[in-house]
Amino acid sequence: MTPTGKIIIACWCIFVIVWLIAASRTKRIAERQSFESALAHRIPVAVGWWLMAVPKWHGFLGGQVIPRTELWQITGAAICILGLLFTLWARQTLAGNWSSDVTFKENHELIRKGPYRIVRHPIYTGLLVMFLGTAIYIGQVRGIVSLALVTAGFWIKLLQEERLLLRHFPDAYPAYRREVKALIPFVI
Repeated sequence: MTPTGKIIIACWCIFVIVWLIAASRTKRIAERQSFESALAHRIPVAVGWWLMAVPKWHGFLGGQVIPRTELWQITGAAICILGLLFTLWARQTLAGNWSSDVTFKENHELIRKGPYRIVRHPIYTGLLVMFLGTAIYIGQVRGIVSLALVTAGFWIKLLQEERLLLRHFPDAYPAYRREVKALIPFVI
């Protein structure tokens, strides 16, 4: 494995370790989405992870679309690192309000500081940047398909979260939506 490949793997390992540790430091859940609703976003994200994680692909999904040059691999690793840093910043800022599912916590706060001033869903933004960097590093069709699936899954989850937050913050959240884009600053 190349040094840049080890960097990509280290980024994902750091992400998983931090998330597992931080998951124990959240507020109690006041409202949770249904299992069926959660499947709508979990399935595309899980398939996207799987496509990215399985190392050997043949046929269409294994087709090389980005050259496996050192420059492209370094670019992918650098993008993955930036995504990880943004994700960690967002997770730290969200603190006890975080949940892996669409939930509303006891004493839930509408966070508008740190990366939440830049985008409304910075954890998804950071993860998508990590997937982009990994896809560039791999350079295969499966990376692009993975990124598309994960983007679709996060978009579904984002819409579910927005409905929940609009119900619980009927005055503050619409104003926040007008001021800050969802995933990409100044774009969407």
